[in-house]
Amino acid sequence: MAKTRVVVVDDSALVRSLLAEIINRQPDMECVGAAADPLIAREMIRSTNPDVITLDVEMPRMDGIDFLGKLMRLRPTPVVMVSTLTERGADVTLRALELGAVDFVAKPKIGVSDGLRKLAEEITDKVRIAAKAHLRRAPMAVAAAASTEAPARPTPAAIGRLSTEKVIFIGASTGGTEATKEVLMHLPPDCPAVVITQHMPPGFTRSYAARLDGLCRIRVAEARDGERVLPGHAYIAPGGHHLSVERSGANYIARVQVGEPVNRHMPSVEVLFQSAARVVGPNALGIMLTGMGADGARAMREMRDAGSYNLVQDEASCVVFGMPREAIAHGAAHEVLPLTQIAGRLIERLRSTAGLSLNRV
Repeated sequence: MAKTRVVVVDDSALVRSLLAEIINRQPDMECVGAAADPLIAREMIRSTNPDVITLDVEMPRMDGIDFLGKLMRLRPTPVVMVSTLTERGADVTLRALELGAVDFVAKPKIGVSDGLRKLAEEITDKVRIAAKAHLRRAPMAVAAAASTEAPARPTPAAIGRLSTEKVIFIGASTGGTEATKEVLMHLPPDCPAVVITQHMPPGFTRSYAARLDGLCRIRVAEARDGERVLPGHAYIAPGGHHLSVERSGANYIARVQVGEPVNRHMPSVEVLFQSAARVVGPNALGIMLTGMGADGARAMREMRDAGSYNLVQDEASCVVFGMPREAIAHGAAHEVLPLTQIAGRLIERLRSTAGLSLNRV
């Protein structure tokens, strides 16, 4: 079987050497080039035609983000970003995901053996995923191809009389930062509480929540242990912590805890969805978005068995169809929809169950 061909782009000679060694140890991939900056990388990519590129965020001569934007417009190739664990690193990484990068890994501290071992596992897993991922077109490329008088994004329709008992649960992994944003940006200020587990490491979820909070009509923040889960708000599982919900009298509260990884993940969608089935039952609405693996699939079936209504993203609109496919295979989905239709269908479902519409109850 042909090996996955990888080009490494990083201004650190040590990191280039390390990533090349990690990749070349794998029987199913090879590093076909390592470049110190994007200008060198540009010629290398033309000559080697790689399947996947690993790209440093901050580099000399040309910023990694500028290079990524040009690459995704002119020669779309799966990219895994290699990011520093800093606030700026997190912000730039999120911008890279908006531009079409498939995923990212955080650089470990050089000399920390456990960090290097985890990097090796993570980078090789994500290179394999990226090699099979469905690439999204860069936003600027989409804009250039569209009419100059494209319609503005519609204002979300108010849901109206709706019990605060309802809670929306979202699970996502690879490609999920942009997919979740697409759903949340279309929700009105009076929507039920939204509780989200997106596979993301510590140090990035706070920046991600702040970015969404500035774009959405609902409030978005990292979840805090013990806080009330309120309508018109979205709560994102902090990296390195499991998120679940509990009942406290008439209220739902967020439970944020460190524990063992579940399905190799912390936060885990399985943990969140199990709490939805156990605590919220028929007042829950589940959404499974793009992601690799099967995290949350069994628990989403438990949600359905407990009375929830579940929407699953379709294959054509997923970056990676793993988690949605598994949810469907477990019989968890009521509907399988393109990403752009999920928020609208969710609002329609909420309106119908609130007695505002008799359509498609």
